Amino acid sequence: MKKPSLITLVGSFAAVFALAGQLHAEDAWWNSAWTQRQKITLDTAAADVTEISGSSTVLVRLFDGNFQFVGAREDGSDLRFVAADGKTLLSHQIESYDNLLNEAFVWVKLPEVKPSIQQAFYIYMGNADANMPAAAKPTDAYDALTALVYHFSERATAPVDTTTNANNAQTAGATAEGSLIGNGLRLLGGTPITIPSSATLEWKQNQALTISTWVKPAALQENAIILSRADDSSSFRLLLDQGIPAVEVKSAGSAVRSQAGAPIAAGTWSHLALVADGKTLQLFLNGSLYATVDGPLPSLNTPFSMGGIATEVAGVNGYTGEFDEFSISKTARSAGWLKLVSVNQGSSEAAQRALSLSAIEGDGAGEQSKLMEHLSLFGDIAKNMMFDGWIAIGVCALMIVIGWTVAVRKFIYLNSIEKGTELFLTQWKSLSTDLTALNPEDKSSVSSLGGKVDAAEQEMIEKSPLFHIYHIGSEEIRHRLDKDNNRVEGLSGRSIQAIRASLDAGLVHESHRLSNGLVYLTISIAGGPYVGLLGTVVGVMITFAIIAKSGEVNVNSIAPGIASALLATVVGLVVAIPALFIYSYLNGRIKNSLALMQVFIDEFVAKMAEFYRPAQESDQRGGSSH
Repeated sequence: MKKPSLITLVGSFAAVFALAGQLHAEDAWWNSAWTQRQKITLDTAAADVTEISGSSTVLVRLFDGNFQFVGAREDGSDLRFVAADGKTLLSHQIESYDNLLNEAFVWVKLPEVKPSIQQAFYIYMGNADANMPAAAKPTDAYDALTALVYHFSERATAPVDTTTNANNAQTAGATAEGSLIGNGLRLLGGTPITIPSSATLEWKQNQALTISTWVKPAALQENAIILSRADDSSSFRLLLDQGIPAVEVKSAGSAVRSQAGAPIAAGTWSHLALVADGKTLQLFLNGSLYATVDGPLPSLNTPFSMGGIATEVAGVNGYTGEFDEFSISKTARSAGWLKLVSVNQGSSEAAQRALSLSAIEGDGAGEQSKLMEHLSLFGDIAKNMMFDGWIAIGVCALMIVIGWTVAVRKFIYLNSIEKGTELFLTQWKSLSTDLTALNPEDKSSVSSLGGKVDAAEQEMIEKSPLFHIYHIGSEEIRHRLDKDNNRVEGLSGRSIQAIRASLDAGLVHESHRLSNGLVYLTISIAGGPYVGLLGTVVGVMITFAIIAKSGEVNVNSIAPGIASALLATVVGLVVAIPALFIYSYLNGRIKNSLALMQVFIDEFVAKMAEFYRPAQESDQRGGSSH
């Protein structure tokens, strides 16, 4: 078997390290100030793009199914797009962002798009810093060869160019709500949209050019103008003739028109593109070559007419239907570029496969983001809270603080005394068989259980209520036997009753100590709902008073006030329900401790009566045994 050479081994290790470095770069977080991100995958193979190179601006559609709007700012200003290397910030342009309808359309410029592969980039969001660094200019989302881009997102104004060239239209059209990508433009066959001439829109001899747009004809018309441009001797027309896309060019008195193909259907969206390379004009329909005309574009520098022509011409009609995403580039875009545009900007299933978003990463991922969205509703409700409601919520908050403070301290206290009680009972089992081990003349012997525990255990035992009761009984025994050095007199029945009374008094004191502070929990249980209900009643009353004064009776005027009023009751229940469970748990543990103390007192008195009975009683019992 041939051994691998040193060069082969070095090359293998280098490849492994390179792959590991690439994976690490893809996993690297761009900026910690942004708390969430999603991976976006552009699959040019799914879009059937087999040839493409250079930069391209792709559409990223955000909606409920692929993006959590609650994790970003209301206007989407914290959105950032980063390349797969985790370092390169990508320029983007937000066409529209609606966090109420949960819908957004964002254009992202990718420096290099490759054919038939999957390539990734990331969308970052979740930066709440008011001094957040600004994003790149929206106009940077398109390359320098893009002369004009109309999104038609404006309302009642002329279309605005979103590139740096500011080739804005002069004529306003009707807004088409819910068009292919956000809003669109609707024309009714009347006045066309006029686009003024400019240096960036000038057509020179053998000009390279790409025109791209989406059309949705309302009906099939004869020679419906999509785009036209003309001077005294030359003209250019892009049109639909009974649904058949066509390009018509007139230069030096001769006119040429592309051959007819299959018509497009009325009422459906279709992507039209014209590519001029200086020699031919190629007409593309939905990303595929449709027709070809030999010859270049005519040299023109006159205004454009979109959707018609400035003067009436026999046999030529104004376009009736919708437009969306109209652009002009000063270069001949490749067939792969046009294919990607037609798939990515469309609404087909292929568009969803071509660009997809993965699950959210970061502190708002998955279920947490849903939880944030749910909790954010309470924030919206709180915005409408009136002053009276805030008073009720403030009182409830005070009860929560006091009640939970008492509960935590009581938990700690009960845990400590239970540990001490456990140690005490371990020692008591041996001590209770011989109470004479308690030397009445040595107080330290009584405290240390006859010297059988060390200092650390003694400190823990001294926290036990049983030890306190035991200590009371031991002190009472020592006090009554101080005068009887030989311990022959013992304890009389009356003394035993007196000692038991002292032990019962100790039980009462320990009961008070165990129950100290629980009254605050009972106040929270009983008072929380009532305080919240008071805030709700006052809030509802004020809401109806405002409605009666304004005279507006609709859901939008009633719902916010009612919801904010009910928030007070919710807070009151949040105070009471946990307090109820905590009180029941603590009260059960306290009752167990009290029952254990009662049993211990009975046992202590019984042992005391047995070991410290009077001498005469002992003699009588001894004599009777003979």
